[in-house]
Amino acid sequence: MLKWLWLSVLVFALDQFTKQIVDASMRLYETIPLLPVFQLTYLRNQGAAFSFLSQAGGWQRWFFVGLSIGAAALITYWLKRMDRTKHWEAAAWALVLGGAIGNLVDRVAYGYVIDFLDAFYGDWHWPAFNVADSAITLGIGMLLIDSFRGRSGT
Repeated sequence: MLKWLWLSVLVFALDQFTKQIVDASMRLYETIPLLPVFQLTYLRNQGAAFSFLSQAGGWQRWFFVGLSIGAAALITYWLKRMDRTKHWEAAAWALVLGGAIGNLVDRVAYGYVIDFLDAFYGDWHWPAFNVADSAITLGIGMLLIDSFRGRSGT
């Protein structure tokens, strides 16, 4: 099922492309309103999801780099050994892989992950995220749906 790696490459390329646009065209913390509940806000996240461990003093960068490399290797191995009929599951893992590598590159290159998608309601804001985070979330959601279906398939 390594044929699904094209999806990982697409996610990675789109993630890096959008982050570069944001970094080149916006100032840190700048906000561009788009919809009543959605805007672009340029942030730098040194932690994990939802800024978990973002204030940990720096060690978390290498912890998350190691975790991402391990996850990427495991997912690639899993894809290689996966039954050829499990298209849905393979696509889900490919999304997770592309997102993990997208955020991994940020951590290695900058020491933080560029986030810019900002959903909110009134004064309540969902933690800012990016294309990689979206792909990981979509992939995990697909894996959960697959597990409830009780079978993997097309």
